[in-house]
Amino acid sequence: MGPRQLSNFNNIILNTDTYKHSHWNLYPPGTRYVSSYIESRGGPYPAHLFFGLQAFIKQHLLRPITIDDIDEAEIVTRQHQIPFNREGWLGIVNEHNGYLPVEIEAVPEGTVLPNKNVLVQIVNTDPKYFWVTSFIETALLRAIWYPTSVATTSWLAKQLIREALEKTSDHPEILRDVLQDYGARGVSSQESAALGGMAHLINFRQTNTISGSLAATLYYNALNPAISQPNSEHSTVTAWGKDREVDAHANLIKQYKGWGFVVAVSDSYDLEGAVRDIFGTKLKDEVINSGSTILVRPDSGDPATVISETIEGLMAKFGSTTNSKGYRVLPDYIRAAQGDGLTLERLKQIYAELDRRGLAADNLYLGMGGGLLQYINRDTLAFTQKANAVNIDGQWKDIYKKPKTDSQKQSKRGRLALVLRGGEYRTVRREEVKEEEGEENLLRPVFRNGKLLVNYNFEDVIKRSELPVPRWYYEPVWAERKEEEENGVKN
Repeated sequence: MGPRQLSNFNNIILNTDTYKHSHWNLYPPGTRYVSSYIESRGGPYPAHLFFGLQAFIKQHLLRPITIDDIDEAEIVTRQHQIPFNREGWLGIVNEHNGYLPVEIEAVPEGTVLPNKNVLVQIVNTDPKYFWVTSFIETALLRAIWYPTSVATTSWLAKQLIREALEKTSDHPEILRDVLQDYGARGVSSQESAALGGMAHLINFRQTNTISGSLAATLYYNALNPAISQPNSEHSTVTAWGKDREVDAHANLIKQYKGWGFVVAVSDSYDLEGAVRDIFGTKLKDEVINSGSTILVRPDSGDPATVISETIEGLMAKFGSTTNSKGYRVLPDYIRAAQGDGLTLERLKQIYAELDRRGLAADNLYLGMGGGLLQYINRDTLAFTQKANAVNIDGQWKDIYKKPKTDSQKQSKRGRLALVLRGGEYRTVRREEVKEEEGEENLLRPVFRNGKLLVNYNFEDVIKRSELPVPRWYYEPVWAERKEEEENGVKN
């Protein structure tokens, strides 16, 4: 008989903080129901794009708990020297076929709304298992904060790029192709790459994170969620040697002649020389006759300066035209790309510098890695899950936290609802929804007792994310640029 198989990490009883196992008997006598909610308590930007709950439900809550899961969890909790509620988990297996007796309601995925509003609310459906609500907080909160934070970062980048295109370009229709996900290697795990990469694809269809595309198909029924293009790297250039760099780039253009876009990493040795002497002189005819758009890609240096100088260097060799907005544009067969060190702050600086030099935004395509998938944590948008109501002996009672030492951590109280009132999202108590006036609770039940109640398609999530929103939702992403422009300061 072989060794005991280790957990496959799908055991929801162990997908929690250890101390959660000691909470089931700490609630007041007579407790029947516990309600909790999830919100972003703030952050550097006023709004966020809600996403990711359906992936968690499909991956973790549609699989029933088994006796083997209980046995494994008991062994692990004993090793951790923590109590284990075996009777409670056996009851869920025997009375609910292993499915968690909870209801989860949430705002429709893809919705963009201001922070500090309820996004998700969960309550147990069987009074015997009131403790389950908070037991799954660790997994549920993580399933919300990470993809929502990535989706929000990507969405903010999209608004910034959209406004730059609208101001300086004749081709705003390229928007969904401008920003590529380069984050797969710089993120903490493949699961993070999948969830974060999928979140990015709500806003842009360009990615090098294959697992993100797979997740969008698996969890949201996406059809053709992503595209990419041939792209050289330093190894494919330096393998030819410094003296044969021109041959490396010539081979790239030859091998992928006629492809829509071909990206040439161009700073292995001397970016300025590559722009001027290789692409602009020795391979000029090959670029013009490639049948492709060749993207000359710097990969080091200050992005705003390097990109602008690269575009101007290409214009010196290939010429440019002035579009209807009064900005200069390269010929269709040549563009620049930037994929190193990008963050929202860097994007602001890049587009401000292009604007200052009279260069159209469509001269440039971008790739974002760690700044998209990794430079965030739960505190970025101050995500939290807190209990907001408890039912004891048949009576609902508000519960909340209000620490004297940190007023920002005050939680909401009472069973909640989300409404549109006066054109603005508002979180109200459930009994305050003005149903007689046609007002509706926008929190929609999506899971109950092991059943998925709503199955969002990825295309619907995209459409919802693209609905018009007030400019103040993303105004801070441009705030510094505006201030510097008004003061005449170069970014």
